[in-house]
Amino acid sequence: VQLQASGGGLVQAGGSLRLSCAAPGRTVSSYAMTWFRQAPGKDRVFVAAINWSGSSTYYADSVKGRFTISRDNAKNTVYLQMNYLKSEDTAVYYCAVSTKKSAVIAYYSGEVDTWGQGTQVTVSS
Repeated sequence: VQLQASGGGLVQAGGSLRLSCAAPGRTVSSYAMTWFRQAPGKDRVFVAAINWSGSSTYYADSVKGRFTISRDNAKNTVYLQMNYLKSEDTAVYYCAVSTKKSAVIAYYSGEVDTWGQGTQVTVSS
């Protein structure tokens, strides 16, 4: 099953972007959804998670207060609103379907069922 991430691009520091991740043909409403990112030469790291219903979220400290994860289960889509972007946010962003329902457990387990293809976010300073 493919996850289709979109919305990346080039933005100036302090700007905003909204990433989307769609799961056409698949119902993902039973699972937590997560966003990860991978900067050049670095490991892929967790960014944010949202539980199966959208009622609970969890964020990495580096993005807390600036990024917001949300989901629309009717559209099988998860979003990542990124505000006050910094140069250190530059990375390829990946969405993923967790094997868990809870956002917090999705974060601590790190278990992923399906990865999206990634979308590049570049923040210029």
